[in-house]
Amino acid sequence: MSTRYVSLLGLGFGDCGKGLYTDFLTRAWGAHTVVRFNGGAQAGHNVVLTDGRHHTFSQFGAGSFNAGACTLLASPVVVHPTALLVEHEALRHNGVPDALSRLRIDARCRVTTPFHQAAGRLREWARGTAAHGSCGVGVGETVRQALAMPDTALRYGDLARPSHALEKLEAVRETLRRELEALPLPATEAAAQERAMLEEPTLARRWLAAVEPCLRHAPPAGRDAIAAQLARTGTVLFEGAQGVLLDEWQGFHPHTSWSTVSTAAVEAVLADAGIAARVRHLGVLRSYLTRHGAGPLPTQDAALDRLAEPHNADAGWQGRFRRGQPDAVLWRYALAAVGSLDGLAASHLDAIGRAGGLRWCNAYRVAGEAQPLTALRRSAAPDLAHQEGLTRLLASAEPLYEALAVTAPAAWIDRIEALSGCPVRYGAFGPEAEAVQAFRPLDF
Repeated sequence: MSTRYVSLLGLGFGDCGKGLYTDFLTRAWGAHTVVRFNGGAQAGHNVVLTDGRHHTFSQFGAGSFNAGACTLLASPVVVHPTALLVEHEALRHNGVPDALSRLRIDARCRVTTPFHQAAGRLREWARGTAAHGSCGVGVGETVRQALAMPDTALRYGDLARPSHALEKLEAVRETLRRELEALPLPATEAAAQERAMLEEPTLARRWLAAVEPCLRHAPPAGRDAIAAQLARTGTVLFEGAQGVLLDEWQGFHPHTSWSTVSTAAVEAVLADAGIAARVRHLGVLRSYLTRHGAGPLPTQDAALDRLAEPHNADAGWQGRFRRGQPDAVLWRYALAAVGSLDGLAASHLDAIGRAGGLRWCNAYRVAGEAQPLTALRRSAAPDLAHQEGLTRLLASAEPLYEALAVTAPAAWIDRIEALSGCPVRYGAFGPEAEAVQAFRPLDF
């Protein structure tokens, strides 16, 4: 048996079911490795077991409930070591005692520190009503700082050399402290506490001591070790974080994540390991659109708030959890942006009946345009000004709905297959792996 590679890529703004499908396919195929290849600790992938256990996976792969399945954090991932330890403890209480020993972390991964987390929160508060939307865990600030000052960017491998890591940490702290001195901030206790992080000279040393258990159980892995893990006979699943509509270059700026969601991003990890192999790519989507917090959602409909969302709250950094009717315009854009797919995996098909049917948006009415808009224009090269223009367009777009509602899963599947040109290979009618039906499963 050779090694087979499959990726799960979100076609929305997140919360589309990647955790469910990672768990399901890890079980179905006995996958030995789940690779996180983008994003960081801002992921929130829910897995619900039939015995009542539930975990929201942030950095560990969502296949971790399956004995023997390893998590690999590839080099593009932004690692938050103390959050890893917190998540490990939560998994231990859920009957998974060995998640850390099954963890592999590329030594080149950038590392989020308390200073990055504090700075990211302070910047978001300073934006006031122009907030971009944030999970508040410092991923964006980590990437921004690493791009601005690559020589002082902290990598996971640096943590194995405490004195060297301490020098980098102090350089990061001092740089961010100076940058944020003049930032207009709300006069709140929370803001004062975050700013105090950047003023605390002993925090770096204490933080290094706190992350030591993470290093002990999951020491930095070099490129050869990563390649060997990826080349093991069996199944390797690539679990995407966020969704392509939040992609740093393809999403609607500035309401995006510092993360790349595409087939090319998956294949780049294998290429970096010297592996030339075919990857089967699955696009994952809900039966309707959702997003957290700020940013455009043209088909947002309060009528869908009746659909229960036990694992997505309105409180917290992300802000209100919003629901929108099926949006063919956004899905056309997502399908074009993500790359060539081998099929789709749909979630929340049971919600179609619970909602009393879904209204299918096939076009927008846009001010100044004589004809309805059915597709968004993509830029040939990364262009944040173009993406910001799309954000403004979406903010004023009026969705145009088909006359008849979609009232059954079969009808929804027919529409999405016609739209995408891809078969719906798997459909979920509930939150557990047992609720997934294999319609036309991948054939290896």
